[in-house]
Amino acid sequence: MRLFVALDLPDQIRSAITELIAKLQPKSPGARWIKPENLHITLKFIGHVGSEKLAPIRSALSAIRAVDPVELHFRGMGFFPNERRPRAFWCGITASPNLAQLAADIDRALVPLGIDAERRPFTPHLTLARFKSDKGIRNVVQAANAMQCTDFGAATQTNFHLYESLLKSTGAQYNRLASFPFVGGSTAAAP
Repeated sequence: MRLFVALDLPDQIRSAITELIAKLQPKSPGARWIKPENLHITLKFIGHVGSEKLAPIRSALSAIRAVDPVELHFRGMGFFPNERRPRAFWCGITASPNLAQLAADIDRALVPLGIDAERRPFTPHLTLARFKSDKGIRNVVQAANAMQCTDFGAATQTNFHLYESLLKSTGAQYNRLASFPFVGGSTAAAP
């Protein structure tokens, strides 16, 4: 199983981002654009694990709690590693400080299960496309720079989710395996 932990997007944010992708996609047909239904904020990429680890992972994640919900604001766009040699296109996220703490708590909870701790600092972002060739990249960079101040909206999150990623010839398919309310005293719910 190939697993990751993520926050979902509210429908109004997903809709605004979908409109952006629809405008930019024709400018770089060679890019691998993320399907709107697959948009998410990764908190922890777990990777490949045996199915016997699923129950312990769910148990570890269900114990994670926070005092306050996570506040998110989706605004602006950028490129990784930079716009001169872009390999990925992303939407920026400004988040309350407890988002980084939530990601760190998830990371720490999974280490005893043999899942490697994250080595890079947590940087919230929403990947919109990946570039495998340079075809059309300059057009996307120019269009994104012209729309740099676009505000896609804000959201409040009180749940994170465990997903399985199935890699198919048509692209990735994400199946939600469990949801975890992290504010208050509730327990994990099935999808």
